[in-house]
Amino acid sequence: MNHIPNIPDNEKQRLQALESYQIMDSLPEEDFDELTKMASQICGTPIALITLVDSSRQWFKSKLGIDVEQTPRAHAFCAHTITDPNGIMVVSNAKEDERFAKNPLVTGDPNIAFYAGISLQTPEGMPLGSLCVIDTVPRTLDDQQLWSLKVLGKQVIAQMELRKKLLLICETNKRLAETNQFMQQFATTAAHDIKNPLATISMSTELLTKHLDNSGDKKGHKLALISLNGIKALRKLINDMLDYSIRPENLTVQHELIELGGFLRKTVSMLSIPENVKISYPEAKIEISTSAIALQQIMINLLTNAVRYNDKQTCLIHIDCVIIDDLAHITVSDNGIGIRKEELERIFQRNVTLNTSDRFAQSGTGIGLATVKLLADKLGGQISVQSTPGTGSAFTFTIRSKKPL
Repeated sequence: MNHIPNIPDNEKQRLQALESYQIMDSLPEEDFDELTKMASQICGTPIALITLVDSSRQWFKSKLGIDVEQTPRAHAFCAHTITDPNGIMVVSNAKEDERFAKNPLVTGDPNIAFYAGISLQTPEGMPLGSLCVIDTVPRTLDDQQLWSLKVLGKQVIAQMELRKKLLLICETNKRLAETNQFMQQFATTAAHDIKNPLATISMSTELLTKHLDNSGDKKGHKLALISLNGIKALRKLINDMLDYSIRPENLTVQHELIELGGFLRKTVSMLSIPENVKISYPEAKIEISTSAIALQQIMINLLTNAVRYNDKQTCLIHIDCVIIDDLAHITVSDNGIGIRKEELERIFQRNVTLNTSDRFAQSGTGIGLATVKLLADKLGGQISVQSTPGTGSAFTFTIRSKKPL
């Protein structure tokens, strides 16, 4: 009577580990077939297999010398191999072994007489199947052949691990592609929803500007003109952000020459700055060539934080820039509440907040500084911060400034 192989104590976990590789019933792969062929040549056997054992069968990921794709687990020599504490099983003459003498694989095709199998174990020690060699006549393997078979078995697992990682990368890339597609659709819809009322506001403000100009209300006309300019700047910002969301490569490709002082003042004019905030700009005229939309987003985030996290009667913000070789070093310093030393390394991580409310009693989202770091990286630079609690902070970021040809 055929001896039924034992079920491992950790069978549930073993099957879960096997499933995680997503390899059962997959197509033949050359890397596995080469290892099977090598095992056959080293051991001098006509048959070599890479087998994986699930709950009901042993399936052949790679096979040499036989035509079948799988056999029942109850008949599988490899089902015995995965339960062997040494991870190896050698049967010199199956016809005289009471465990296998009546096995259909011995009494019928492929007429197994000799079997040697190495358990394929995951890095966590879960046996998934075996690399085995088979002959139709009784025989043995010498120590060198057994050692080589063990080495090949490790290479099979290495290939499975590599295959698993590649599948995970593909899945991750697929999810990212789906997310990017969703974000592009969302950005397009959001921009459309914003631009429609913005156009109405712009038209109304233009009419108001003309009305106040005709009425002689110079102060009202000046305020309306400021609003109109802000609306135009906001419209351009929305268009630029929409363009970037659809074509992210524009961030690193589309650079323009920027006069920093004027650019910074224009950016500040787009923000709602309280009256007690004093901002100073670089004194020298500085020109850099970079992505305007990316630099604008960096400055908006840093300036907004400098205003929000300030507890002084007069909020002082100083912007400075130094060009060294082809790198622009831009520093935004303030006299705000500062950041504790132990928090400095993680403030640029996404979704990290310091559980600190701003001057408007609002908490941060942990997105702003992570976005700043990402943008600085995309522009070929980096960002760092120096801070003293109660005294203030200085954020310095570098961006590669391409000189115009």
